[in-house]
Amino acid sequence: MKFSEFFTSKDNIQLDKKTLVILRWIANIGQLISICGVFIILNFKLPFFNCLMIILFGTLTNFYLQFVVKENQLSNMQSSIYLLYDLIQLGLLLFLTGGVTNPFIILLIIPAIVSSTFLTLRSTVNLSIITIVILIVITLYQRPLPHSGVLHFHVPNYYLYAVPTAIIIGLIFLTYFGARFGVESRKRREALNRLELILAKEHELESIGLQAAAAAHSLGTPLSTITVVAKELEKEIGNNSQYSKDIGLLLSQTKRCSEILKNFSRDQLKEDDFLNNTKIENLLSEIVRSFNEISEKKILLIQENNELNPKINRTLEITYGLRNFIGNAVKYSNSLVEINLKSNDTITEVKISDDGPGFSEDIINVLGEPYIRSNNKMISAKSGLGLGTFIGKTLLERMRANVEFENSPKLNGAMVIIKWKTKDLFNI
Repeated sequence: MKFSEFFTSKDNIQLDKKTLVILRWIANIGQLISICGVFIILNFKLPFFNCLMIILFGTLTNFYLQFVVKENQLSNMQSSIYLLYDLIQLGLLLFLTGGVTNPFIILLIIPAIVSSTFLTLRSTVNLSIITIVILIVITLYQRPLPHSGVLHFHVPNYYLYAVPTAIIIGLIFLTYFGARFGVESRKRREALNRLELILAKEHELESIGLQAAAAAHSLGTPLSTITVVAKELEKEIGNNSQYSKDIGLLLSQTKRCSEILKNFSRDQLKEDDFLNNTKIENLLSEIVRSFNEISEKKILLIQENNELNPKINRTLEITYGLRNFIGNAVKYSNSLVEINLKSNDTITEVKISDDGPGFSEDIINVLGEPYIRSNNKMISAKSGLGLGTFIGKTLLERMRANVEFENSPKLNGAMVIIKWKTKDLFNI
């Protein structure tokens, strides 16, 4: 395997150059202050010139990274190489200044922890292994800890070996936590980017509709003028066969254009009402009708406890969220979907149930998270990576809803409960 392949990954993971530069400046300046303080102020014996050269070379590499490297985002391999150098540099400094007896030994785990948060798991594992190797080496071989010449720090072997053991345990714990945090953070960021893209497309469609309405109103006047002029020409030309057919065609096409523009305008007026205030019953009914047109499955809207039937501001978030969960119920059901609407002065609840296979036990507790997949073959064959559920749940929660996932005791399938405090609905 080539050296570059040792740190590469198919994942498009990058580290901000500015972040790495700042971290390395903090490390280099801290090392310089520590070495100078011990040698000049405390007047302890240590290989000052050798330590200074190591720090100087690290400073030069950071100048190179800051001013010569043009990329603002470093690839996983580039970042790993710089962190590997920092790890080796710190290992050399610790070797020259007491090894594991040096109190700064804990800093040796920082490159691996940085990698666990920002880079791939492969890079993190590689840096962790190298860190452990360095720890073992400087435990067995090291220069004396800097001292005044009168008193030198000696420890028994069991203490000497306990220090790297404790550091390795801390390294494993922190890198595991950082890796989990980094992976989950990247997944959620990608899912949220998709969510924003969907909302942008919805707003774009709304904008196109408004532009169509504006065009219909703007073109109405010139079309009317064309119609009037064409009729006047028809009267003057009379039965002249050379021009009368053309005038008739012009009038018919003008009329056709007017009808098309009227439809644009009329639909947009409906859309305006659609996007403003509407009864939650009407909103659900429209969504149900849209699925009835494309599916043969039975979809029932039950309103036995719909006492208040509140009027809500029909936002894209609520519409998309409800449609997403109703669509999922239709997709997974065998033949029946029930939508129960309950509302009163306290709560407004939409319960969507189906007679399908239900939620698998292995994912029911993590539903709403992106990039999950059930081990149930019947479910996983129809499902994706949980992005639709994540997007629907996130959108509804933005509108102050509480979304819960259960299995329906009545239909033995899946059940999604979307619940608002009724007063919150009025404030959306």
